[in-house]
Amino acid sequence: MKIIAIGRNYAEHAKELNNAIPTVPVIFLKPDTALLKDNKPFYHPEFSNDIHHEIELVLKISKEGKHIAEKHASNYFEEIGLGIDFTARDIQQKHKEKGLPWELAKAFDNSAAIGRFVPKSKFTDLNNITFHLEVNDSTVQTGNTANLLFSFDYIISFVSKYFTLKKGDLIYTGTPAGVGKVNIGDHLAGYLEEEKLLDFYIR
Repeated sequence: MKIIAIGRNYAEHAKELNNAIPTVPVIFLKPDTALLKDNKPFYHPEFSNDIHHEIELVLKISKEGKHIAEKHASNYFEEIGLGIDFTARDIQQKHKEKGLPWELAKAFDNSAAIGRFVPKSKFTDLNNITFHLEVNDSTVQTGNTANLLFSFDYIISFVSKYFTLKKGDLIYTGTPAGVGKVNIGDHLAGYLEEEKLLDFYIR
């Protein structure tokens, strides 16, 4: 199982970090040791003083495929979930300045929180799904798939040109604007439409 993540897939998030809006998907990977399941607490690592939350919709690949045509991509996932791509922003910034890879900032242990998945058939329009993140009962991030720069189907087609997708692979599809620092003691709750799928603490 691999975790594939899409960076800068909402224009307003790219802007808030002073990044250029991409013309092709920005791809990075996380190892399976990055997964944080079952609403277990996220333990703030000592190597960073600036861990940010990034709420994202997550696709679970349902069958193997490569070189998938965009028009067939919807056949390769049946469930949608909610996850958080934790990012060591201070480390990422230093690496960006030097033109280095992001792995130390993005792929560390427990950096990919994941909640329950729900059937995609639950949604009447995959291009109009809302989700949001609350920190200590205040909404800090709100997203809608209508604002994706690259759609679910395009992402699957694009990624499959480079990586064979296998059943159980997860694709984190990008975060909307509003990312911010988490602190020890914070309570995070993530909602897909009005259903709470994430509910855990920073320790």
